Amino acid sequence: QVQLVESGGGAAQPGESLRLSCAVSGGPAKTDTWTWFRQAPGKEREFVASAWRINIIHYADSVKGRFTVSRDDAKNMMYLQMNDLKAEDTAVYYCAIREGYGRERESFLYDHWGQGTQVTIGP
Repeated sequence: QVQLVESGGGAAQPGESLRLSCAVSGGPAKTDTWTWFRQAPGKEREFVASAWRINIIHYADSVKGRFTVSRDDAKNMMYLQMNDLKAEDTAVYYCAIREGYGRERESFLYDHWGQGTQVTIGP
């Protein structure tokens, strides 16, 4: 059974950095699309960034230039380096994986999800 476990969330001040990790176990050694989503209180889940197995990266406009997504297929790990954090980045962050490419922003297409990790930016 595929399991995804996020870690690295926490509290930070505006302008600081955090690094999230997602560990994947129990599934195929390589999955085509690995993605980070987030959900803020009272808002819908939104796409953050994705890393395709064929080395193509996509970012939401709101995080472009500040966040960096990466994956290590050998370790079954995905990362999200978040720099210059802002209050509006406060959310629960989820990693998700699926087979296939394209439409990476559509959360309903993902087969497997982690439980989420809370990121809180501000005083």
